[in-house]
Amino acid sequence: MHTDSAGTTDSAPTNRRSRLTPEREAEIHVATLDLLRTTGYAALTMEAVAARAKASKATLYRQWQSKPRLVAAALRHNKRMSLVGLNTGSLRGDLHETARRVAHGAAPDTALLAAMAHAILGDPELGLAVRETIVHPEGVVLDQVIARAVARGEIAPDNPAVGLLAHLLIGAVTGRPLIEGCIADEEYLHRYIDAVVLPVLRRP
Repeated sequence: MHTDSAGTTDSAPTNRRSRLTPEREAEIHVATLDLLRTTGYAALTMEAVAARAKASKATLYRQWQSKPRLVAAALRHNKRMSLVGLNTGSLRGDLHETARRVAHGAAPDTALLAAMAHAILGDPELGLAVRETIVHPEGVVLDQVIARAVARGEIAPDNPAVGLLAHLLIGAVTGRPLIEGCIADEEYLHRYIDAVVLPVLRRP
């Protein structure tokens, strides 16, 4: 059984006989994000998404099982550029390429994720879905960046900052709009990496 934020309960189908095409999934993701921007997460319902996307609730539940998982998948779909395949041959190169990719979608992604922050803190299932769908895959890439840098001798393996790389980068992206009122663009992220991230990681 599933209960959406409007309090409506219905049985979620477990039969996965048909899979949505990537094009149809994309349409549903767009519909979800459109509603998320206009109504906020709390007021978003599976009924509303189904109506906007001209789909059935059964289809949504069959594909994503719950509202938090649908929203997390839509946020992942909205990301302009992934870190997958990142490997320039040096720690500084990897971090600056990370900055370039992150900045590519900074404006829309930051605004949407900032609007979701309260909902994520208040909804453990949503927080888990976002971490599994968005945060963890990117974190795996950053762990690989660190592992290669350690293997090359660029940073010490016992440096306590190596486990905080994702925190440092996310802090830069979310902190600048709060402190300065502007997005963390590529120029800012390059400066931040050279002034903050690299000195911390290279500290003996």
